[in-house]
Amino acid sequence: MTLKKLVEVYGTFVAGIVLFLFLLSFAPNFASTANLLNVLKQVSFLSILSFGFTFALISSELDLSFANVCSLSAVVIGSLISTEVAWPLAVAAGIACGIAAGLLNGFLVTILKVPSLISTLGTASIANGLAFMITGGVAFVGRWDANFLFLGRGKLGVVPVIILFTLVILAAALILSTQTRTGVHIQATGENEEAARRSGINTRNCKILALTISGLAAGVTAVFLVANLSSAAPQMAGDFMLNGIAATLLGMTMFTPAKPNILGSFVGALIIVMLSNGLVLLGAQYYIQDIMLGIIIIASVAVSASVLKRAAFAL
Repeated sequence: MTLKKLVEVYGTFVAGIVLFLFLLSFAPNFASTANLLNVLKQVSFLSILSFGFTFALISSELDLSFANVCSLSAVVIGSLISTEVAWPLAVAAGIACGIAAGLLNGFLVTILKVPSLISTLGTASIANGLAFMITGGVAFVGRWDANFLFLGRGKLGVVPVIILFTLVILAAALILSTQTRTGVHIQATGENEEAARRSGINTRNCKILALTISGLAAGVTAVFLVANLSSAAPQMAGDFMLNGIAATLLGMTMFTPAKPNILGSFVGALIIVMLSNGLVLLGAQYYIQDIMLGIIIIASVAVSASVLKRAAFAL
């Protein structure tokens, strides 16, 4: 592998390591155990959401509803638990809400032929409205079942269980996307839908499944968010929207350049959370984070487009 290829494949990953070492050296308290575990918890929420968005991108579709769907799933869980519904049923309802939103997106995109940019924006608006309708604009708070709160706050030794759950979900997403026939079909659909269809792949079902996985990821993230915060609010996942997109796009600059991939999205989420945490510890103003996020999104797309252009000319 040439040096140029190594930079394309691993350059962003190496940059993430450099950022980590920089923050270890210069950001006050960044290296503390409490802060590092907090970073990993924040990465858990963001990475699970970004896995769903990644699957949508792999199928060559967008899901711009995942953050609002996550908030809606969260308030469904919160409302049911607040009315003393058994927490496993509330969790199942929240996850089912996310799956239903994903199925709706899949139906709109594949059956009604509404472009995913438009259909998922519409779903996002619906989810936002439903979340406010359920809550009346206020948050659900309370002293909830300790077994439920363990999902978001529990620890095994010093390690938060949510980090362990995330690693399991990461492994499952990696296997599904790269080691199964379903994952290969989704990738083939995204790379060339017409060729995939001619080879016998049910591209419609692949797109529906990919968007449903995105909804499922939103529902699962909602469970951990509510359990961690012991509350549920209509826009509690709103900040994950741009961060999730940025993590996935940043992931497209490493490992399999210009292609959405699960491992890249995980590392992208780690880099973004580290950068945000480090800027706070370094005393940067809040708006600096927004500026840096915008730069990351633009740079990621520019790098991916450049790689694709070179690959096209090489054919």
